[in-house]
Amino acid sequence: MTGQTNSSQRYLALDVLRGMTVALMILVNNPGSWSHIYAPLKHAAWQGCTPTDLVFPFFLFVVGVSMFFSFAKYGNELNKESLLKIGKRVLLIFAIGLFLNSFPQWNQDFSKLRIMGVLQRIALAYGLAAIIVLYVNRKYLPYLGAIILLVYWGLVYSLGGSDPYSLAGNPATPFDTALLGENHLYKGFGIPFDPEGVFSTLPAIVTVIIGYLVGALIKESRKTTIARKLVNFGIIAVIAGWLWGMYFPIAKPIWTSSYVLYAAGYASLLLAFLIWIIDLKGYTKWTSFFVVFGVNPLFIFAFSGLWARILGRMIHVTGVDGKVVNGSSWLYNEVFQPLAGDLNGSLLYAISHVILFWMLGYILYKKKIFIKV
Repeated sequence: MTGQTNSSQRYLALDVLRGMTVALMILVNNPGSWSHIYAPLKHAAWQGCTPTDLVFPFFLFVVGVSMFFSFAKYGNELNKESLLKIGKRVLLIFAIGLFLNSFPQWNQDFSKLRIMGVLQRIALAYGLAAIIVLYVNRKYLPYLGAIILLVYWGLVYSLGGSDPYSLAGNPATPFDTALLGENHLYKGFGIPFDPEGVFSTLPAIVTVIIGYLVGALIKESRKTTIARKLVNFGIIAVIAGWLWGMYFPIAKPIWTSSYVLYAAGYASLLLAFLIWIIDLKGYTKWTSFFVVFGVNPLFIFAFSGLWARILGRMIHVTGVDGKVVNGSSWLYNEVFQPLAGDLNGSLLYAISHVILFWMLGYILYKKKIFIKV
């Protein structure tokens, strides 16, 4: 095969992995009922790692891999053009995240608006990681990443309370409270605490850097050795993260350093499998479903978040009992729960959203519309 063919197939594997993460993000974010969710589709309460906890770091990992290829046009160097691209993208993604957080309450008091979120973390982690990888010589990036993870461990341990790795004792809460204000933090943990806050964005930068280094590995390795190299790295990273987790527990809410290695290891293993299946074995027919998500990832994810807010906050239906409920509750209670029961109905509701946004993505894909966010 020619070099061009190999390159395109590697991009296909990357699009598939990116599409998988977007599809899973939509699936886990849109259950019919938050009271009825299968265990693998739940986040760990605090420490630990479920399959759902791997979805977000997988996406940041893919962002890093893609960065290596996208910055090739700038010579993978920090210059006026690359810095301008980074700045524009950071501002756009962050602004979309704020838009979703405020929608549809624009005419209300913004004193309690949550500032951070998934898209905001993607924006900051991408922007800071991009500047680092383009400015620092690539051979030093592994050492810099290790230093960042060790420094973060030291900060959490030294600045936290008597139990620095806990919800109540971690230092991310007072830091983000001082920086953003208590009213602007996420409240889903029972206290003001933001799992996508500013403090814990520091180790998330390393997730992107690892992805960037994997992108370089893919580009510069022979086709027959890429999967093996990724498997070797993945196994080492998973074991290292697990061992480190005995001292710095694996916990997504504060994006612990052990969690960074653990998740990046599994991302590398999955990417290795996809490259082996798609690039080496040539099994590509099954990939089209995920490619549809993978070529317009942030647009589809952001639009799914917008739709969830419209359904949950703007659409209201009066049930047969006379009670007014939002659109999502009505769909679950009147359509999916009677059809499949509590758990399966909740899952079917989530799957219907994945299919809905696949259809949107398919229309864009067939029309060759690729919305860069």
